[in-house]
Amino acid sequence: MGHKVHPNGFRLGVYRPWEANWFAVDKDYTKLLHEDLEMRRVILKRLHNAGIAKIETERSSNAQMTVTIHTAKPGIVIGKGGASVDQLREDLEKRFGNRVRISIQEIKQPELDAQLVAENIASQIERRISYKRAMKQSILRTMRSGAKGVRIYCGGRLRGAEMARREQDREGRVPLHTLRADIDFGRATAKTTFGAIGVKVWVYKDNVSPAARRVAPVAEESAPIAEIIAPQPEIVEAVAPPVTPVEVAAPEAPPERPKRTRTAAATATAAAPKAAAARPKTATKPRTAAAPKAKAPAKKTTPRKKADA
Repeated sequence: MGHKVHPNGFRLGVYRPWEANWFAVDKDYTKLLHEDLEMRRVILKRLHNAGIAKIETERSSNAQMTVTIHTAKPGIVIGKGGASVDQLREDLEKRFGNRVRISIQEIKQPELDAQLVAENIASQIERRISYKRAMKQSILRTMRSGAKGVRIYCGGRLRGAEMARREQDREGRVPLHTLRADIDFGRATAKTTFGAIGVKVWVYKDNVSPAARRVAPVAEESAPIAEIIAPQPEIVEAVAPPVTPVEVAAPEAPPERPKRTRTAAATATAAAPKAAAARPKTATKPRTAAAPKAKAPAKKTTPRKKADA
């Protein structure tokens, strides 16, 4: 109880990749790590209205850093004619002294991204919209987009109350202990006049099967997906025929013959007592005729009584 694990870090290496892809020696690791953290702060502070969900960094051997920005509003990040992107790249190069390459990826379904959902709820709370209404509307949009479960927590001085509390709302299922479950987690902070209100969002999309994880990299390399998927059913069909119950039927045939011999023997043995039972019926008649022999012991009893007298 009380030992919470970050859902994104809990699934690293299972199906979720790292946000920072680079290798460094021990003496350079601290420096590069703080550069990444500072770079993320600069980008998020400068593009706080662009709906940025995730920032990925990658370093190459020739001292070049590639920054991938996942955003729901690429127009704000790019600017008119790419002016804002160029300005951002120049600022990062001057600040960190490395060559920077910026790549922008658009998020087509922002309702399924937990970070964007949390930031949306936080912005509504800052505009003095009821937190309950904001939570219910976000859950409704996310479930309509195809999610299988949503859970939202809001904690702080809700509605300006003096006593801070935590409220939650959920719909569907969110299996946090299932490693193959594709669960996205995001959190944001709403800075209001009466204090800070924290928002946490869990979005359960679907289970990630191991077969899909293996086929995914192959599908990206080769364009025709049909050629990759076609051989799979053929392999299954080739394995299926040997499992047919032809071999099982062969051993069942021999036990049927002895059963017939047993039944014949059983009928013969059953008929024997019937014949034997019919024969004693004729023998019983003379035994009933010899009934006067039973009167002899009656004569013996009379002399015993006389002896007693």
